[in-house]
Amino acid sequence: MQGRRLTVVQLVPALETGGVERSALEVGAALVAAGHRSIVVSAGGRLVPKLLAEGSEHIQRSIGAKSLLSLRHIAGLRGLFNELKPDIVHARSRLPAWLAHFALKNGPAATHFVTTAHGLNSPGRYSAIMTRGERVIAVSHTVRDYLISHYEIDPERIVVIPRGIDLDEFPYGHRPDEEWLRAFYADYPRLRGAPLLTLPGRGTRLKGHADAIELVAALKTRGIATRLLLLGVVDPKRGGYVAELQRLAEERGVADDVVFAAPRSDVRDVYAASALVLQLSNKPEAFGRTVIEALALCRPVLGYAHGGVGELLTELYPSGRVPFADLGRLVERAAELLRLAPAIPPLKRYQLADMQRATLALYQALVTGDEAGLRSTYAMS
Repeated sequence: MQGRRLTVVQLVPALETGGVERSALEVGAALVAAGHRSIVVSAGGRLVPKLLAEGSEHIQRSIGAKSLLSLRHIAGLRGLFNELKPDIVHARSRLPAWLAHFALKNGPAATHFVTTAHGLNSPGRYSAIMTRGERVIAVSHTVRDYLISHYEIDPERIVVIPRGIDLDEFPYGHRPDEEWLRAFYADYPRLRGAPLLTLPGRGTRLKGHADAIELVAALKTRGIATRLLLLGVVDPKRGGYVAELQRLAEERGVADDVVFAAPRSDVRDVYAASALVLQLSNKPEAFGRTVIEALALCRPVLGYAHGGVGELLTELYPSGRVPFADLGRLVERAAELLRLAPAIPPLKRYQLADMQRATLALYQALVTGDEAGLRSTYAMS
């Protein structure tokens, strides 16, 4: 274990699913592996058993409910912090951050408050709490620039620590085996017979599903047959939206070329089976994990050059970026990549271990007051 043993409390609204929750578990696992004490405070959820199995502790508090009743948790958190005397309190969401901020006013003097800006939240007083950390972690340079442009914050307090992926989970050059392919095409027989385009994303207009359908239709008019998998769009709460997309596919003459699917747990194999992975969000993303997952597998990514997605494509795969909402360029670039995609080198950055190491280094540097250590953390980011 490098440095002295730390007690770190992370606060998230719940432990159900999503990038915030995943990051909390990943940092918790790294803390435990390094001999530190890891505690997560949340309303609970399906990821709690995994968190506990990896050695972290969980304390259940409904700190993510947007209600005045949540203010009652300030006193409870203050008592918890005074009991645990954590070295670090790390808030990853706005309401938990506000509660922790007030709880720490009469909390342990030696505790350091850290926040992570995981998203491009609407600027304002409520979101400003994410800039109140002694150090503010931004998950991309896009987020860093956004914070600086909307808030009065010393740039020196912001540390860019991108999220990362496990290359054992997304190995370079991975291809699905025959058994998986047979089962996949049995599930979606309409996807057979042409290059597969996959757009992963929940059923919301923000993910650009309509643009993906327009892309497939435009390619078809050029004589380029493709199939489109809208992975994760099917949601019982989003039936109207899916019906709208189905009508669009029918109007464009590609109803037989598009499959609407619920989320799957085998996204690695889905990406690996794809000729192109699409990232067409019409609102800038804070990071763009899909981009690095697909590129790590050596699969081409085509996406709009804005936000975190544009940042990643510019650095890792510039051939896959097109101007936002430029359908003409999108079709041209898709045709080029389907004909001959540029080589994709093995991923050297954006690895899970990099994120874990930089985060723990930041914790240690804060606790020890090591300014040189803090500077080296910036250099790692």
